[in-house]
Amino acid sequence: MTENIKVVIVDDHPIFRSGVSQSLRECGFDILGEGGNADEALALAAKFTPDVILLDISMPGNGLAAIRSILSLSPSIRILILTASERVDDLQIAIQSGAAGYALKGVGSRELVQVLRTIAGGGRYVPTELGAKLLAERKAASELIEQRQELSNRERQVMDLISIGMSNKLVARKLGLHEKTVKHHVTRIFAKLQVSNRTEAALLWRDRT
Repeated sequence: MTENIKVVIVDDHPIFRSGVSQSLRECGFDILGEGGNADEALALAAKFTPDVILLDISMPGNGLAAIRSILSLSPSIRILILTASERVDDLQIAIQSGAAGYALKGVGSRELVQVLRTIAGGGRYVPTELGAKLLAERKAASELIEQRQELSNRERQVMDLISIGMSNKLVARKLGLHEKTVKHHVTRIFAKLQVSNRTEAALLWRDRT
């Protein structure tokens, strides 16, 4: 049954928003209100306390930033991100912020109905392909952390200085080492991090630190 599921739709494209609203009404959902930006999303949440809010990412005020504000106001609201973004970073931020689901705008009306039922019933939803990408990235990050843990304390010190652009000579002076010793450490670091030059090592270190 869907007639008791109360929904708010927030998207800055009126035509798209109207189409989703009409489709859901025809399927028995109770559409309480519509908005076009993050401020309106928060106002609608405060006014209606719907079961589910459909929230776009790319809109004035940023949908991702609105998630925490909405849940802070009313933790019982379930948020489904409905977006064109297939970025794993966006998916991860949405989940970490408390969204119950993440669906792409190409989703069919029947599938969207099922997703909303799942979300309203306390479940979660992520597209299979995006979920697989997220798991792959988490696995890669975990493997990288394991590699980093293999660095000795001295190698970590050297890598910290390399990552801010210091030459081997400056690193040696900073740490009170011979330059040849620093070069040896750098060679071992490159092998452990599986990189071929200082730029790759620095970028990797900054991203994962």
